[in-house]
Amino acid sequence: MTATTPKRRRPARRLLVVVVAILALVGIFFAVDAGLRGYAENRIASEIDAKLPEGVSGDVNVALGGTSVIFQYLSGSFERVQLTAPELAVNGVPASVSIDATDVPTDTSQPIGHVDGAIELDQDALNSLLQTALTEADAAPEARDAQLELGTDQVTYTGELSIFGVPIGYQATAGPSVTPDALVLTPTGAEVTAGSGGLDVSRLVDLVLGGDPISVCVAGYLPQGVTLSDVETTPERVTITLESSTLTLTEQSLTTLGSCSPA
Repeated sequence: MTATTPKRRRPARRLLVVVVAILALVGIFFAVDAGLRGYAENRIASEIDAKLPEGVSGDVNVALGGTSVIFQYLSGSFERVQLTAPELAVNGVPASVSIDATDVPTDTSQPIGHVDGAIELDQDALNSLLQTALTEADAAPEARDAQLELGTDQVTYTGELSIFGVPIGYQATAGPSVTPDALVLTPTGAEVTAGSGGLDVSRLVDLVLGGDPISVCVAGYLPQGVTLSDVETTPERVTITLESSTLTLTEQSLTTLGSCSPA
């Protein structure tokens, strides 16, 4: 019995050697795949950084989702690509941008399956965009001097009017919404806060701010084909969500910006 024991153990040892070899190959594959994933992420980030539109600056971080990068590349598309730019600047206006793209073709001339994203702006950044919009709309000087404050699902304008040389403080509220290309602030109310001496000048406030919604063009900061889908405001920030099913990763697509329809 003792003489035959070594012979019986040889098949088990061979099987063990084969299993170890397979595990080693699997480990090597995943190590190579992980290395290629990191390389691909850095390469995509570099390509996007190099193709950002004029006036846009900041670092873009890329994360590739899904299974093996090698298999995804050979299949012709990546399951999911996540882009984040927490400190982007657009013509000097700071913003935090996140993009979630699915079915991203390796052929960059082909459109991405679908893109969802979000732009986050703080109060100062939104004020900068608002002042630009009011200036372009040739709004009254008093309206252009107004300062916007963020609230939960609403924004508040505060400013000062001069009526017969008497300074009068006012406050007006507006509800935010979006069209495919713009952030829209629709006035919902106005009141005098100081200096009226009991005079009701709410009508004058309406005349200064305008009864029509204020449209802040956002499409002019985004690649053509990207549309706005929703907006949410809190006291800390405004979050504008966006989407696209036509965007490609070519230089022409990324640097051709959208525009807003005439009011």
